[in-house]
Amino acid sequence: MADQHSPKTPAWPPRSAPRLFVTQELGEGAQVIIDGPQAHYLGRVMRVNVGDAVILCDDVTGEWATRVEAASKREVTLVADQMLRPREQVPDFWLCPALLKKDRFDIVLEKASELGAARVQPVIMRRCVADKLNPERARTILVEAAEQCARTALPELAEPAKLDALLCDWPAERTLFFADETGGPPAAQAFAQHQGPAALLIGPEGGFDEAERAAVLALPQTQPISLGPRILRGETAAIAASALFMGLAGDWA
Repeated sequence: MADQHSPKTPAWPPRSAPRLFVTQELGEGAQVIIDGPQAHYLGRVMRVNVGDAVILCDDVTGEWATRVEAASKREVTLVADQMLRPREQVPDFWLCPALLKKDRFDIVLEKASELGAARVQPVIMRRCVADKLNPERARTILVEAAEQCARTALPELAEPAKLDALLCDWPAERTLFFADETGGPPAAQAFAQHQGPAALLIGPEGGFDEAERAAVLALPQTQPISLGPRILRGETAAIAASALFMGLAGDWA
């Protein structure tokens, strides 16, 4: 009879293992050399040593348990042991938010990654207070949010596009849910009845002007929706509506 008091084998990898996204495609036995800020995080913040576990995701194959093979001040060498999960299949949902002030748009990016958006398409409109986006900073926010909530896939980040250009090139098969403060069918009702590729257009805090509203409504793929009786800030509308979509038509359902 086994000793009931014998110690249990520790889980591998431990739940406390650091988690990082890497650009290298992973496979069993693959060696990965981490340098730069990620090496600083592993070595100085997490204080990993040889033999410790690090969880890596490559946004292609999925999530892997790796072991530290060597660690120095400037780089950490890891070897992939086993795949833990394949890359997640995310709903075909694009979030198309108007550019906001930097701190508020940072929140939109972070939550879009956490909620499972497949693509973030920033949009420049006439009443936007911002017209530029730092792509490296934005991508870092998306990646760090995905690492924090254990995602195995990253949202695609598109370059900011002017609204008229976005509408001109809009894919024929993708429904564009238009969150317009002038109203429409309840968002929950529209989302619950939807199937197929979708996108959500959120305006700036000053709202859409009449020419923009007319252009969006003229697009055959547009479906106006209402986000309720209150006027929401840009970041609130983007986050709340994305969560509602995931709950009714996405992978929360």
